[in-house]
Amino acid sequence: MSGLTGDTGFDHELLVELALSVGAAVVWWLDLDADELGWLPGLDAVIGVPGADREVVRARLAELAAPLTVAVKAAAAWQDFELEQPLDTPAGRRWLQFRARISTRGTARALVGVVADVTRRHAQQQELADLADRYRLLVDLAPEAIVVHEAGVLVYANPAAVRFVRARSEADLIGRPITGFVHADSQAEMLSRIAKLTVPGATSEPSEAVLVGFDGSTTDIESVSVRTTWEGRPAFQVIMRDVTEQKAAAANLRYQAALAAHVSDALIATTSAGVVTSWNRSAENVYGRPAADAVGQPISAVVGAPLDPVEVLESGGVVHAVHRRSDGGTLAVRVSVAQMDDGYVLICADETARRRAEHHFTSVVAAIEEGVLVVGSTGLVESVNPAAERILGVRAQEVIGQPASLAELHDESGQPVPRSQYPSAHTRATGRSQHGRILRSLRPDGSHVWLSLSARALSQDGMLPSATVVSFTDITERRMIDNQLEHEATHDALTGLCNRTVTINRLSPAARSHRSGLTAVLFIDLDKFKVINDSLGHSAGDEVLRVVGTRLSRSSRRGDVVGRLGGDEFTVIAYGITGPDEATALADHVRAELNRPITVDGRQLHVDASVGIVLADPGDPRDGADLLRDADLAMYQAKTNGRGRIAFFDVELRERIQRRLQLEQDLRMAPMGDELWVAYQPIVDLHTDRRTAVEGLLRWSHPGYGLIAPGEFITLAEESDLINIIGAHMLHTATREIAELAPELELTVNLSARQLDDPWLVSAVRNATHKAGLKPSSLCLEITESALTRDPALAARTLAALRDLGVKLAIDDFGTGYSSLAQLLTLPLDTLKIDRSFTTGLGRSDEAEAIVTSIIAMAHAVDMTVIAEGVEQVEQLEILRGLGCDLAQGFLLGRPVPLADL
Repeated sequence: MSGLTGDTGFDHELLVELALSVGAAVVWWLDLDADELGWLPGLDAVIGVPGADREVVRARLAELAAPLTVAVKAAAAWQDFELEQPLDTPAGRRWLQFRARISTRGTARALVGVVADVTRRHAQQQELADLADRYRLLVDLAPEAIVVHEAGVLVYANPAAVRFVRARSEADLIGRPITGFVHADSQAEMLSRIAKLTVPGATSEPSEAVLVGFDGSTTDIESVSVRTTWEGRPAFQVIMRDVTEQKAAAANLRYQAALAAHVSDALIATTSAGVVTSWNRSAENVYGRPAADAVGQPISAVVGAPLDPVEVLESGGVVHAVHRRSDGGTLAVRVSVAQMDDGYVLICADETARRRAEHHFTSVVAAIEEGVLVVGSTGLVESVNPAAERILGVRAQEVIGQPASLAELHDESGQPVPRSQYPSAHTRATGRSQHGRILRSLRPDGSHVWLSLSARALSQDGMLPSATVVSFTDITERRMIDNQLEHEATHDALTGLCNRTVTINRLSPAARSHRSGLTAVLFIDLDKFKVINDSLGHSAGDEVLRVVGTRLSRSSRRGDVVGRLGGDEFTVIAYGITGPDEATALADHVRAELNRPITVDGRQLHVDASVGIVLADPGDPRDGADLLRDADLAMYQAKTNGRGRIAFFDVELRERIQRRLQLEQDLRMAPMGDELWVAYQPIVDLHTDRRTAVEGLLRWSHPGYGLIAPGEFITLAEESDLINIIGAHMLHTATREIAELAPELELTVNLSARQLDDPWLVSAVRNATHKAGLKPSSLCLEITESALTRDPALAARTLAALRDLGVKLAIDDFGTGYSSLAQLLTLPLDTLKIDRSFTTGLGRSDEAEAIVTSIIAMAHAVDMTVIAEGVEQVEQLEILRGLGCDLAQGFLLGRPVPLADL
């Protein structure tokens, strides 16, 4: 190791440069080739071993500079290194800063460095860090919301700010524009205020704004903005204080002040000596004296009468007095006094008008049409007005002094009312008023009068009534009219039977709960009543309905409810039914009565009915509307079974009907939802064994029910108005797919009877083929025999128009209908399809083979092509080939699949 002084053998300028860069520093070096460590005087004190020998100094220096000596192994020349190390001494921890650089001279390499004590700087940095932590803690715990925004975007928000805007955490705010949390009405003023803060440290005046939270709530705040920096960039710090409660308190004070200024009573404040200190607007109006003339004057002088607040308080706080207005007019005043710390508050209520009204009360009561009785606290009548005499049929002198309960009263159900429950007695005992109670009173002459009666207590100081006012109106005539209107509202005008509303009420759980046994609901619908109504007229139809109503009433049991629901729908509610057998017997009896001839205008008419039945036990939770609905479903099932039938409701029936209704609704939307698609079944030429055509078969993939059977949804479509819609959709889909993917194949599509009646069918076919680019001759439309027999003339015209388009025509399911063969031969048909029922019999029945032979021969005789449906066995295929059948289709030759899978 070199000595402590003398030439180091290395660049002195480098040592000076390093020493100056640190300040007060001691130089040290390491010969990297000889691994010798040296230093200049003063190092022992710096590294915490003053006066130590060389080995101790060297060991301590090597320990502290070890990270540097390791790092230089792979370092390039003239690379700089810096390291700070803690040094624990008896006087405490110190911090040393090492700076070094690799120096080269020739091939020699050395690590040259300086070491300096930077404990003071570390302490300053720690103080700054502690100060920052304390400031951050102060900001975090501050009740005021504090945010920092840079270029209009939030970069910091304390917990109070998070609470102010109802956020979950600071992360919800950071990165959002500050304007997103300021109400639109406050944004312009805020932006203008910020724009004025142009120099660091500039502070805005406190101003109010409205914050908008994440949940849409608002908070009134007072804010101050300060121009600051954030990570060296200009920013703004905003301190916000919630002033919602402060504003509410101020508003409440304003409200109380407005209330005092605008209350209808005179509100007066005085000193303890009785000098007026406050005089509200109502006081000005009541006494005719402006506040300027009243304030500072003795209270007695401004109210025109002696008034000592102390005396009023001693007498209970409320007195009645006569005061005078400034113009000399008298006032009847009720004075209330309350004591304050420095005086009194007086409320002077002007009762002049009420007192004047009381004087007129007697004459008014005598003139009104409403009967009025005043009953004293003892229960005796004290006064009777003329209207009461007329309504009750009594004379005043006969009633005054008598008990108010002298006349007999009955309630609306006809039950007598106990005298203790008479309105006057009840109000006199409890102080509670009664209004609009309907009662029937017996007059002295034995007649009855219906009264709408009210009773109200006349009490003083909150005590029990000193008297009771009983008022009543004669509603006898109105009652008769109401009874008639009620009957009309609850009964069918034509038959006099209960209407739907009453029927539903009688089927409610409450109405059935006290009945024993089952309740049977018979929903009766007349079969083919529309024929009578349309052919004989509505008057004849009405007469039939009246007769049906009478017969239903006579054929039902005593206590049963018979109703007409509307049109030709009736119902019988039978209570106490033992079970389905008794309900069936009742329904058969009803149908037998209805089946008897009805004579109308000299004609004998016969009607029958379909009956749906629901049975409900007393605990059945269904309400009346639910039971009627279920009975209606059962009746619908009875009609579906063939009319003139009886059907019972069960849950499966409801599910079937509901499924049917749901499917009908969903089928309307199916074309738009891409739920309908076309499957294709190949048709094979038996002469060449080649596939020459396909039959398009519509399929429905329901999103909830899955794949719906064609027999279910096609039947549903044909019974509604949907068949033409989905038929047109299928035609467009099939022609487009065939034209795009298999233009060499002929397409066969079925037409239903409803489609054949559609006047737009020809136009729809023309548009479909034209839009798809498919030759009309490549399309064959299949029509069933039954469709041709609905309207032969219309069918012939429609088929001729389709043939004119170039479309081929086929008759489907041949041999299963009842059409005339001669009629079929006159139609422009190209193809005849043998029904699968005949194909199935091939190989097992000589009769089936004979029929198929005849059909093929007949079709070929008139130049028609023959297709056999339902080929599922090789034997059937060979027989058809031997009989000369042209084409065949069936599972043996291919199942219906999407065109891409064909």
